[in-house]
Amino acid sequence: MAVLAGIEPESVFRYFEELCGIPHGSGNTKQISDYCVKFAKDHGFRYIQDHMNNVIIFKDGTPGYEQSEPVMFQGHLDMVCEKTPECTIDFEKDGLSLRVDDGIISAEGTTLGGDDGIAVAYALAILDSEEISHPPIEAVFTVDEEIGMFGAEALDCTPLKAKMMLNVDSEEEGVLLVSCAGGVGTVCHLPVNYEEKEGVAAKLVVTGLTGGHSGVEINKGRANANQLLGRALNEIGKSAEYFLCSVAGGLKDNAIPREAVAELVVPQGSLDAVKDAVEAYEKIFKAEFSVTDPELSMTVSFGETGKTKVMEVQSQKYVIAALVNLPGGIQRMSVDIPGLVQTSLNMGILQTTEQEVTMSFAVRSSVGTEKDEVVSRLANLMGLLGGTAENSGDYPAWEYNRDSKLRDLMVEVFKEQYGREPTVEAIHAGLECGLFSGKIPGLDCISFGPDMTDIHTTGECMNIASVQRTWKYILEVLRRLK
Repeated sequence: MAVLAGIEPESVFRYFEELCGIPHGSGNTKQISDYCVKFAKDHGFRYIQDHMNNVIIFKDGTPGYEQSEPVMFQGHLDMVCEKTPECTIDFEKDGLSLRVDDGIISAEGTTLGGDDGIAVAYALAILDSEEISHPPIEAVFTVDEEIGMFGAEALDCTPLKAKMMLNVDSEEEGVLLVSCAGGVGTVCHLPVNYEEKEGVAAKLVVTGLTGGHSGVEINKGRANANQLLGRALNEIGKSAEYFLCSVAGGLKDNAIPREAVAELVVPQGSLDAVKDAVEAYEKIFKAEFSVTDPELSMTVSFGETGKTKVMEVQSQKYVIAALVNLPGGIQRMSVDIPGLVQTSLNMGILQTTEQEVTMSFAVRSSVGTEKDEVVSRLANLMGLLGGTAENSGDYPAWEYNRDSKLRDLMVEVFKEQYGREPTVEAIHAGLECGLFSGKIPGLDCISFGPDMTDIHTTGECMNIASVQRTWKYILEVLRRLK
């Protein structure tokens, strides 16, 4: 029996559970895209599926709404795939294991993918219904939003006629988002050379961090495991000798990394000094991040003695210099909107190969020139260290529209349903609204959604009652768009 069976609205939760049963991590969206195409075929709807696996499904307006202006209902098909160390799910092949506790939906040992599976579930339920009143619908499902909005960037918007867009890709009920930051992905490449050294194999692990979304939660002061690892390596080297083999941490550039690892070779005579330094700096880090990352831990373990390939002295020096000095976190707060992060970046992925160490950043800013300046700083520092910086997935900011009729309607409906004013605000995270607004002149769009917490982490949860209230809200907004 389905885990979500019997929960109203039945169609929304049924589709959500079906979507969760399909592997759909970023870059692995063919199966879920084909699922949407089959849905369109089964219902006799016109559809478009492009080479990226983006899907558009068209449905005429219901009786009385045939001549109404069309509305775009938009969300993305891909999810961030994170799992606990003991979880055995293969995200390439397996669906998620859902559970319900006290009105909260989560997944066993993994991210839930409510971001943005709930948008797709809402849309399919609307398209499926013969009872819901609505204008002509253009349901747009994009791919690879979580790794750079590549689907929205590649989408041909010429078949779309809607000038209003409901983007269901926000995670706080009662908040209507009307502007967002632009962003770009930057990968820093630092060449490394190797030699052999004899000593004791060691593994330095920073773990137990809270993590989170690098846009929405960058202002919470949470520790970045990759940056802490670099800081630890730098500080330990002041009192103890070691040789660096590799560094690694994080899985997504837009997720604050929760764990990072360095493999080392330690001379026999430096074992105690390394151990003492690690213990000392673990206490320092735990004190600094006691509120934001209470489970933070840094440990070192020792293995066998022998000859091992390590980075040459100069390469090690440059790698640590990059980890310590590359900027991270908030760079500037907005002076126009109190409390809004204006510019930030996050070193989300750290990797080591035979030829290089790479550091992948999500750079965000609501001011295009500041975004460019941060990218330039990364490139300049990498150049001084003998490396390079490569940019991809550049997307524009979504600028505030002072004359939004859609916003005015949604505020009015919200006040009637909830008995209070919604919060209308800008967000530091990137949203596909920016790309769509850049492609469709005059597009009036709002981003909203039900309550979800800890997205992009294994603690991700979605509130059932909030999904139900948001469903009622969506239907009333559609009913008034006549």
